[in-house]
Amino acid sequence: MKPRYFLLTSIVALYVAVVPAMTSIAEPVTKSKSSTSAGKTTIKGSMARNPYLGAIVVEAASGRVLFEDQADTRGYPASMQKLMDLVIILEKLEHGQMSLQDQVPVSAKASKTGGSQVWLAEKESFSVDDMLYGLMVQSANDAAVALAEKVAGSTDAFVELMNRKAKELGMNSTVFHSVHGLPPEPGQEHDVTTARDFSLLCREVVKHPDALRYTSTREHPFRQNNPTHAVTLRTHNHLLGHVEGCDGLKTGYFAQAGFSIAVTAARQGQRVIVVVLDSSDLKTRDKKATELVAKGFAALGAKPTQTASVRTTAASK
Repeated sequence: MKPRYFLLTSIVALYVAVVPAMTSIAEPVTKSKSSTSAGKTTIKGSMARNPYLGAIVVEAASGRVLFEDQADTRGYPASMQKLMDLVIILEKLEHGQMSLQDQVPVSAKASKTGGSQVWLAEKESFSVDDMLYGLMVQSANDAAVALAEKVAGSTDAFVELMNRKAKELGMNSTVFHSVHGLPPEPGQEHDVTTARDFSLLCREVVKHPDALRYTSTREHPFRQNNPTHAVTLRTHNHLLGHVEGCDGLKTGYFAQAGFSIAVTAARQGQRVIVVVLDSSDLKTRDKKATELVAKGFAALGAKPTQTASVRTTAASK
């Protein structure tokens, strides 16, 4: 019995000694979901780069490229793609196919859409105008779903409209799979675009007179007829009010995409459009966008009339 007992205790001792050592070696590998570069943490599998994945500056009127850097690299637009929602809806309004006063009912699907939202409840109803403010100012994903269902009957049908419009605009490297730009669910695919493609969409946006009314708004009341559930919509675009002439357009963010922004500004009768796609850092994104606005106007010969400053916060969409 003693040899067996000695063998058993030896095996136990070996297990106690070896297993913790193996665990301590394995932990850094299993927990290494991010990497660090130049003092910044990057999510593994992220498209984001420092200072950005791609960027472009164009003159809005002519489409002339004033600056570009990796402008044809494909990345994730995130919530910036709600600008395509806006274009499609504004076209419907301009063609008399719907009105700003039309009511948009909230489905169960819309009410359960997460991320940035205005906390829509099933069977609530809001005007198209209210929903567009929610879409553009708050970047509300639930509003995006409700509007898509109102316009096309379903989100899938609305996505078809988005891709059809993208082809019309020559956005040949762009494919939309959602109406809001959230990360895809299992089995779904990412929405993809390039800085160059997205500048084409932005040029189309500014052609619609009502578009800048929504994209330039920094705060807006929502659900004010129900004080206990009222919401103050607040923009995620920190360049509004801090960069001369800036009146839009849209930001985008989720972890794998990083921080993106589509900017437009007008000075001395000239307008530029800037797209910064998939930056690894919010402050870097806003700083680069501000610099590129200035670069664009410098190329056009426009001089600033005031010193621009940018306020940034930790959260963005």
